[in-house]
Amino acid sequence: MPVSRRKVTVIGAGNVGATTAQRIAEAGVADVCLVDVVEGLPQGKALDLAEAAPLHHHDHIVSGTNDYADTADSDVVVVTAGLARQPGMSRDDLLIKNAGIVRTVIGNAVRYSPNAILIMVTNPLDAMVHVALETSGFPRERVIGMAGVLDSARFRTFIAQELGVSSADVTAFVLGGHGDTMVPLPRLSTVAGIPLPELMKADRIEAIVQRTRNGGAEVVALLKSGSAFYAPSSSVLQMVDSILNDRKRVLPCAVLLNGEYKIDGLVVGVPIVIGASGMERIIEVQLTPDEQAALLTSSESVRGLIDTLHKLPA
Repeated sequence: MPVSRRKVTVIGAGNVGATTAQRIAEAGVADVCLVDVVEGLPQGKALDLAEAAPLHHHDHIVSGTNDYADTADSDVVVVTAGLARQPGMSRDDLLIKNAGIVRTVIGNAVRYSPNAILIMVTNPLDAMVHVALETSGFPRERVIGMAGVLDSARFRTFIAQELGVSSADVTAFVLGGHGDTMVPLPRLSTVAGIPLPELMKADRIEAIVQRTRNGGAEVVALLKSGSAFYAPSSSVLQMVDSILNDRKRVLPCAVLLNGEYKIDGLVVGVPIVIGASGMERIIEVQLTPDEQAALLTSSESVRGLIDTLHKLPA
């Protein structure tokens, strides 16, 4: 019998989506179907990526389409569709417009791939995971937001730059919502196993924590048009790879909490084991009172977005 090829659909052929498709194909993880409402855009980018395949020594198929029927039987669906932040625009500002976009694309995607695992990238991230859960009707294990992987990568980068060490030796820990209220945890961040507070003064740690919280806005301000896409697409690749290869990586992701971390009914970034079935379990870490309070504050910012969403017409 022929071997079934693994398939990932990436919805949205902008910078994040197209770069995500590139990374997945060139890493040899799966075939990729790139989808967008703009005629010619996904087809053109997919053709360009396909023509690069011989140079990267892979034979994964990269296709582009405007028709969701072509996405049928995807193992993973990555949603990047939506408006990007502009300078001065908060993630909250994106809520109303992107919620409508996400409802439409999720409805189309799950019609053709009812067994897929959904990875949400569209901002405001935590709220869009809620929209995807409600629209798809999928269990929480199969609807996961890409947030903490990116936030932790930024935290690791800034720590490595400050200390003049390899970022490969830095492990960083970020909880909470994907935005200004995220909760980087220096106490649980290390350099080659050495706790960060033993290597850096408190004021420098706090400066890096603040820079991490504003990491996305910093890129937006520099670009002046558009937002980050290299690091976000690399973050998605880590998640997709762990799912399709059942690696059971421990990654910080945005998932629906049902009492974990004393939070119920909200999507919040926490460490999870991610494998072939999606979120396989949530890892609960004992937090200090201050850390727990910061996490609850972050979750309340997510609640505010959800309350706003529920006041909008479906």
